[in-house]
Amino acid sequence: MRVLITGTSRGIGRAIAQKFLSQGHTVAGIDLLPATITHGNYTHYFADLCSDDLPDVGAVDILINNAGGQDTGADIDVNLKTAIRMTEKYGVKEGIKSVLFIASASARTGSEFPEYAASKGGVVAYMKNVAMRIAPFGATCNSLSPGGVLTASNDRVMNDPALWSQIMEVTPLKKWAAEEEIAEFAFFLTAVNKSMTAQDILVDNGEANNYKFIW
Repeated sequence: MRVLITGTSRGIGRAIAQKFLSQGHTVAGIDLLPATITHGNYTHYFADLCSDDLPDVGAVDILINNAGGQDTGADIDVNLKTAIRMTEKYGVKEGIKSVLFIASASARTGSEFPEYAASKGGVVAYMKNVAMRIAPFGATCNSLSPGGVLTASNDRVMNDPALWSQIMEVTPLKKWAAEEEIAEFAFFLTAVNKSMTAQDILVDNGEANNYKFIW
């Protein structure tokens, strides 16, 4: 299948692209950064997703909106409006098989930075809107909401023993997910799943379910 992924130069987006390539799919990536993937079935497009100047990538079977930022000062634009722009251009059309949004556990809990949480909550709401509009094509649309992920953007807390200890105290499984694990979820939700749609999948090692029972 022909897969279009945003933010493929690093982190989760890169891991998702590599997963699809390993399974024989054709992948196009859009990023503001140079390509970091060298593969015969990979095409890299340099583009600013915040602009209307998006590349012509041809037909798309699967669209994965991954690119985003945290506490950028413009999280609504960077995380929500870009996902809407991408999806309306490439995803809401006949022939699409699946659309996936990488949201965040913050969409459910409201934690982290205010505009970031709001932007990801908006992504989940928009996902449900898209799910209804592409259902007539037989296509699925879901969002994936990771909690902590072992990625370079989280180095500040991952490399601080005191902060990491505090994080593990509120994480029941006492770990974070690897980028490759999130990629496995993304692959299943788009390339394998045929019947689940309009759902947000939380992958946070139990952090949102953490509670203390007092009797």
